[in-house]
Amino acid sequence: MSVSSELNVIEIPPCSGTAFFMPARSVLHVIDPQGEQVADLVAFDANAAGEVLSNGRTFDYASTIRLTTGHVLYSNRSNPMFTIEHDDVGVHDFLLTPCSRDTWRHCYDDPEDRRPGCHGNLAAALAPFGIAADAIPTTFNLFMNVEIQPDGRFAVRPPRSRPGDAIALRAERDLIVGLTACSAAHSNHGRFKPIRYAIRPDDFGLRFGEPAR
Repeated sequence: MSVSSELNVIEIPPCSGTAFFMPARSVLHVIDPQGEQVADLVAFDANAAGEVLSNGRTFDYASTIRLTTGHVLYSNRSNPMFTIEHDDVGVHDFLLTPCSRDTWRHCYDDPEDRRPGCHGNLAAALAPFGIAADAIPTTFNLFMNVEIQPDGRFAVRPPRSRPGDAIALRAERDLIVGLTACSAAHSNHGRFKPIRYAIRPDDFGLRFGEPAR
């Protein structure tokens, strides 16, 4: 999926994150410019910060953990937050929490690693919006490849995203969105790379000759 040159594409540096307001019916394009890089995504209702993206509600209503084009991502109050409009990859994770300093201690046996991880980066980016760190739920981990084994255990594999692959998510309400370039080496095939994103306004298609929805 190509992203129009008319859009303002912003790059998130490796191992960092950002947050921004996204109006209803605008479309978020998240691009993996170099391939095999995860981006952690979270969203809150802009008018009710207690309403947040929910993996459990989404799994219940989709009847699958393989979320891709056409699926709706729901809030903890069962309201639509995003609809996936396009997906080049088709493999993402919505089971695992954002990486953090606790991840380094529990999973990597490296308590001296002082990087904040995706949770810390999201907390810092969302703080100006009045969203506390403890309010951050399980993130929708774009491009992350988690394989479920027959015995129920899981294994983190390299992302299947190739350079330039992207996913597009339409906001179903006004949102506060947090987005990262993931800091967990195992999730990104051992390398830390940037993530890019762009927001397509609701009227973009009308201005550039696309039919109205």
